[in-house]
Order: sequence, then structure tokens, then C-alpha cells
Amino acid sequence: MSEVLGDRCIQQSFGAFVVAIAFDRAGHAAFALADGTVRMAPDWRVAQAHRGAALCLVADPAGTGFLSGGDDGRFVRTDPAGSCTERLAGRKWVEQAASVADGKTIHAACAAGRVATVFGADGKIVRELDHPSTVTGIAFDARGKRIAASHVNGASLWFTGSQAAARRLEWKGSHTAIAMHPDAQAVVTAMQENALHGWRLADGQHMRMSGYPAKTESLGFTKSGRWLVSSGADAIVLWPFFGGGPMGKPPTEHAQIEGVLVTRVAAHPQQELVAAGYANGAVLLVEIASGRVLPLRREGAPVSALGWSGDGAKLGAGGEDGWAALYDLGKRPALSA
Repeated sequence: MSEVLGDRCIQQSFGAFVVAIAFDRAGHAAFALADGTVRMAPDWRVAQAHRGAALCLVADPAGTGFLSGGDDGRFVRTDPAGSCTERLAGRKWVEQAASVADGKTIHAACAAGRVATVFGADGKIVRELDHPSTVTGIAFDARGKRIAASHVNGASLWFTGSQAAARRLEWKGSHTAIAMHPDAQAVVTAMQENALHGWRLADGQHMRMSGYPAKTESLGFTKSGRWLVSSGADAIVLWPFFGGGPMGKPPTEHAQIEGVLVTRVAAHPQQELVAAGYANGAVLLVEIASGRVLPLRREGAPVSALGWSGDGAKLGAGGEDGWAALYDLGKRPALSA
């Protein structure tokens, strides 16, 4: 067995690429697969959410259940019992999704082609946001007040609660993924040419983060907003967003496996910890301040998905070969030196 935690890990083999992992507000876990199904732990209930491949998955912010997009042009809600309900249909591939629930603010969004659609707590459309080109990533701030989308030649920033036009954040090139600072202080995109680009929103200052050996496909901020964590190297690359950083500040690198790329990162929702998946199938949990590591899996097919429960007690992981695991780490996982 390649898993380290033994009885604190349940696993399954689905036989289809694991596209994404999400936990709903009740702590239910779901895995979206390239065969169009959504599989829910711990009983591995199967819902045939899409007629083709599932392309994205997030929690339904209004309660229990999940929202997924697929190459069948549908955005679908799946409840924990496995029942599926269409939210949108007849679109281009629904490749991006995001959701947020913070007090009275509850929003979900999906993107198909150039249009990002924002939904309210009742599942009804709040706004349809048009962009200059295909949307390659969407992200909310922590309060759900703003949503950002990446696309060719930059990103667009919108307020979810008004009909105001977008603030265009311009930088020439192909922007392929996006993350927003939890306090909406900055927006960062991954670029085709193995670099990140960011905008400080208070004054529009550009931020360039380069030196990656491969394209960054996974990035996100820690809950505090102090660190941006990213894939694209043979270690977790963390950029400081404090003390004037990231400009003029070198990144921190943790958990290097020489010659093996990090494929996925997921910041812990409560603590300064980050989970990372690697091209050799390894899954590691790292404490940012000390660099201490807890190995969760040593080898296997490349890791294609990672996701945390809201309380940070559980971590889901999945691979390109259909391997899936659910780790019970408790609220304060023990890390080794």
C-alpha cells in the first residue's frame, strides 16, 4: 500500500481520470470524473451528472450537494443522494466553476466560452458576465463580493452585487488560471510561458513572478492571504504577500522531490499548511512556517486533484488513473521533521 496513514485513509479505484474534488458544507466529499460521474464518499454513491466528461466541481454554497460542469454544455447540481438537477444547459463546454459562502453572501459561478454566469443562494442567475475571450479561470474573494476571471490578455474583475462594468486588468499574453487574494487585495494569473502575473488592486501595480520550469496549473492563497502557493516546479513554490512582497522578495520552496513536478496544490482552509500532489503520485502535507512534512502517499499515477473539507479535518486526493483517497487528518494533523 502506498498510503502512509493506514486506517485513517479510505481509498477507491474508479478507472477514470479524477478531474476535481470538493466538500460541501455538511462535510460530504465528492469526486468528479472524466467519465461524467460524480462519486460521493464514504459509500461511493454514483451520480451520472454528465453525458460526456465532467470538467469542474465545487460545493453547492447554499447547503449540501455539489455543482459540476461538463463537456455536454451543462451545469448540474448533484445532491448527496445522487439526484441531479440542471442549472444550465445548451452552453459550450462548462470548464470552470467556483463557489463561496460567507454569512449572508452565497454565490456560485460557472464559465462556458466567454461567459461567466453567477448564481445566488436560490440557484437563480444573478449576473451573466461577458469577456473578451474564453474564460480560463474564475475565483471569488473570501466574502463573495467580487469575482475575477482570467482570459487572453489579462483578467476581469466584477462586483457580484451590482450591475457595474468590469475592471479590466491588462497584460498581454495567454492567462490560463486565476486566484484572488481572500481580502481582494490582489489578483494573480498563471501564464502560458511558465510564469505568474499579478495586479495589486489598490493601485494597479503589476507583479511578475517567474522562474518556473513548467506551466503552473494549480495555485491559490492561504486563508490569511500571506502566501500564494503554486505548482509548476519540483517543489511547492510560495510567494510572500506581506512585507511588501511578492515584488523584490524571493519565493519560499518546500517539499522538493528532485526532478518530479508538483501537479496540484491546496492550501489548508484554516491553518498555514499546504497539501501538494506530484507527478510520481506522491501526496505531501507541509507546514509553511517550519517546512515540516507529513507524507500521505509515496507513489502512483500523477495526482490530478486535491481538496480540503471546510474545517480542514479531511483531505481528498485523486489521480489520473482513477485512484482516489480520503484522508482523515483531524483538525491539527501531526507533522514530522
